[in-house]
Amino acid sequence: MPKVLISDKMDPKAAQIFRERGIEVDEITGKTKDELIAIIGGYDGLAIRSATKVTKEVLAAATNLKVVGRAGIGVDNVDIPAASAAGVVVMNTPFGNSITTAEHAIALMFALARQLPEADASTQAGKWEKNRFMGVELTAKTLGLIGAGNIGSIVADRALGLKMKVIAYDPFLTAERALELGVEKVELDQLLARADFITLHTPLTDQTRNILSREALAKAKKGVRIINCARGGLVDEVALKEGLDSGHIGGAALDVFVEEPAKASPLFGTPNFISTPHLGASTTEAQVNVAIQVAEQMADFLIAGGVTNALNMPSLSAEEAPKLKPYMALAERLGSLLGQLAGDAIRGVAIEVEGAAAELNQKPITGAVLAGLMRVYSDTVNMVNAPTLARERGLDVREVRHDREGDYHTLVRVSAETAEGPRSVAGTLFGNGAPRLVEIFGIKVEADLAGPMLYIVNEDAPGFIGRLGTTLGQAGVNIGTFHLGRRAAGGEAVLLLSVDTAVDEALLADLRALPGVRTVHALRFG
Repeated sequence: MPKVLISDKMDPKAAQIFRERGIEVDEITGKTKDELIAIIGGYDGLAIRSATKVTKEVLAAATNLKVVGRAGIGVDNVDIPAASAAGVVVMNTPFGNSITTAEHAIALMFALARQLPEADASTQAGKWEKNRFMGVELTAKTLGLIGAGNIGSIVADRALGLKMKVIAYDPFLTAERALELGVEKVELDQLLARADFITLHTPLTDQTRNILSREALAKAKKGVRIINCARGGLVDEVALKEGLDSGHIGGAALDVFVEEPAKASPLFGTPNFISTPHLGASTTEAQVNVAIQVAEQMADFLIAGGVTNALNMPSLSAEEAPKLKPYMALAERLGSLLGQLAGDAIRGVAIEVEGAAAELNQKPITGAVLAGLMRVYSDTVNMVNAPTLARERGLDVREVRHDREGDYHTLVRVSAETAEGPRSVAGTLFGNGAPRLVEIFGIKVEADLAGPMLYIVNEDAPGFIGRLGTTLGQAGVNIGTFHLGRRAAGGEAVLLLSVDTAVDEALLADLRALPGVRTVHALRFG
């Protein structure tokens, strides 16, 4: 039974879902880093909010961990590269609090436009300063979105309903998607020059850090009002205060800060500044939604192998997983075969699918090939960290999908560019879903790939198989299955033998010394 730790306060429905799916769950919150390190080794899954920091040290101690699920969007508190290197899937729930966060941005835009916090404080202090609080309408104003993804698109929809004109800066926004959203795609400098209000809806990355820098704020339209409900660090807080003090910035509302909890900020007390304590996701509905979603996603992964909203692995639905499982097993063995035979000589790899395989999600098949291929370098490799290992080794990875009809109802081919030239292996699935090798380095052969095996290239000549059997028999090695292929009679032949026990180096040397032998490799599968 998989075991999950919920380490941050979360709606009780999360634990309920885990238990209903047959997963053991512990709810232990408020632990320090050292306390978490002391217990994390016993868990397959870790469900978190923003309080738990999943650091490299925590991941090193999490020897059984397979998945980290963040109930929410931001994963700043998870070391994703370290998780990937450890083979741990990192998931979030990008849609559970999208509406809530978008609505909070709209609420802050209204609050800035009509000076609602200051007017409330003044009125409750017994003043009646009706003439002091002169606001502006949102109608016909230009809203500039920095980031037009999930949340940004919801804000755009609401703003259009308020009869605002919406312009958007987002390098990933296509012209077709902009048209669908009803927004105008612009460059950042254009947005700064034209927007009456600016809202930010982008993750914090090296590219977006201080995207509203001192220089950018100086380019902004005089009197602009800025709202950030995304991530602290997108706006230069010191420069923002200077802009507010000078009057160049007409107002600002931040729900997020560089340092949180924000007990002190240069912005606090500045006129025309509104702050809230990271409330973007703080509605009853959002808290329930993200808890349910993270539990369902993690349960799907731990029980069925489904991968949803992962940040370091291709998505694979719980419905797809059973269909893809035999293809992934085939792909992993083909990758393993190529890795064991070609090893360090590999410079690039291409994964081709045709027939039934071409109708499926190819990303998991590619991940399985890389997992098998990289296993020659690491015994802890899996589909999560295999792409990272491949990149570290400088491997060029290509995917090819063929619509053509071939000799087999389904075929997966893995080709490698090596120092010795191109190498290719191909396999299919038999009717019962069993993986079967059908071609190796251009030679047709039908073979299972399981357990300890021997790969032998030899000259096709009479008497060789007898000498081989005698040598193995004298060493006490029993042959399980015997698969033979050759280019032509009397030419190069390939033997794949499954053996009951692993072959040691001394026996490999004896086999290589047999007349006619060109190559001998000991292989291992499973």
